[in-house]
Amino acid sequence: MANILSSLISASGALDAFTQALDVTQNNVANAQTPGYVNQTQLLAAMQFDPSQGSTGGVLATQVVSSRDQYAEQSVRQQNMLLGQAQQNVTSYTSLQSLFDISGNSGIPYALNNLFSSFSAWGESPTSADAQQAVINSATDLASAFQQTASGMTQAAQNNDSQIGQTVTQINQLVGQLATYNAQALRDATPDSGLDAQINSTLQQLSQYVNFTASQQPDGAVTVLLNGQVPLLMGAQAFSIQNQPVAADSTSANPNAPPTMTILASDGSDITSQLTGGTLGALMNLANTVFPEYLGSGGSAGEINTMAQQFADTVNQALTSGNVSDGPPPVAGVPLFTYDTTNATNVAQTLAVDPTVTAGQLAAISAGPPEVSNGVPLALSGLANPQSGSAYEIGGVSYTDFYGNMAAAIGNGLNDANNNLQVQQSALAQAQNLRQQVSGVSLDAEAAVLLQFQQAYEANSKLITILDQLSEDTINMLVATS
Repeated sequence: MANILSSLISASGALDAFTQALDVTQNNVANAQTPGYVNQTQLLAAMQFDPSQGSTGGVLATQVVSSRDQYAEQSVRQQNMLLGQAQQNVTSYTSLQSLFDISGNSGIPYALNNLFSSFSAWGESPTSADAQQAVINSATDLASAFQQTASGMTQAAQNNDSQIGQTVTQINQLVGQLATYNAQALRDATPDSGLDAQINSTLQQLSQYVNFTASQQPDGAVTVLLNGQVPLLMGAQAFSIQNQPVAADSTSANPNAPPTMTILASDGSDITSQLTGGTLGALMNLANTVFPEYLGSGGSAGEINTMAQQFADTVNQALTSGNVSDGPPPVAGVPLFTYDTTNATNVAQTLAVDPTVTAGQLAAISAGPPEVSNGVPLALSGLANPQSGSAYEIGGVSYTDFYGNMAAAIGNGLNDANNNLQVQQSALAQAQNLRQQVSGVSLDAEAAVLLQFQQAYEANSKLITILDQLSEDTINMLVATS
């Protein structure tokens, strides 16, 4: 009778172990599509069988093991970070490209061509009031084109700064969520697959915005370090970052230049150089490298402003060096363009035609020697295709080519961003597929496990039924013989 009871106890324990294994399998199937969830396995251990020592054997459910592979997780996060960077670059450069027309049908190149044409027409009729007025009108259009392009770039830079602030807020919110999850993990006595899924899903969201490394701790919490160095999360403590504009140094060449942007750690230290990827990395590169190249910085006027100022100065110098009439006395020409002379980074936005200038004040006569009645407009028309090494070049090229180089840099940036986007989309898909192979839930595999334990459960149930009947028969026999 004792052996029958021992067998019943052993079979009952096996039923409990199989029930736990079936629960884990059911949980896997139910969460197969849950973000961050990975396959869980219920481990079973054989109990010692030694009747002489009272050990009845059987099966015992031990721990539930997660199939999560941290290398695969880090690979997915790395590719997701690079994808976030590429996506932001595509968005930003697409917006900038719209400001630089290279077709010649609008914007600065269109206005330049019209002004060059008006210079040529004026050269053919140097005393024509209509030709002179056409020059003023074309110059006004060019100044407006510079203003629009510079204003568009400035607005884009301001939007970029706003996006930096929004992205920093998003990063801090996600790190705050992780801190809450860590606190829960530290309170739980046993690992929670659902909590683990939430942690890793949030880490993948965070990887889109910023480059970081994450390490799983034995207590179930995760530690997050920006660029592997700056603490963002340790235990239940989150460390917020913040963005802060930085004005140009008052002793620099352009103290009134547009500000750049810096990122500060929770202790106030500058961690801008640590940002190398993700959406925030792309936005910071635009704020501190791309926009200053065009709009200027403390040490540079910016290419748009350089082009605007040099062109205005060249035209003004040609006009003021000539005469409107020979006199007597000779009447000197007047400058055509005006701009903010106190801030080299504000030239393009303030470039304008002096409203007091009239057509009759444009000087066509070059003083010489020899004096040429249409020398000034002829010289200005040469701005379209200046001789190599002449004073009418800018940076060794024509003004049209200089503008084309600016536009080409934006176009190349967009082209590179689009190429990187395609590469990173494929790389992320590949990393996710590899992660799925390593730790994802396979419904086919879970169906096989479910069938296996279901059969074991049914077999064990039959054994218990037989043992129960055997026990009942044994008891009846004992009662009958007593």
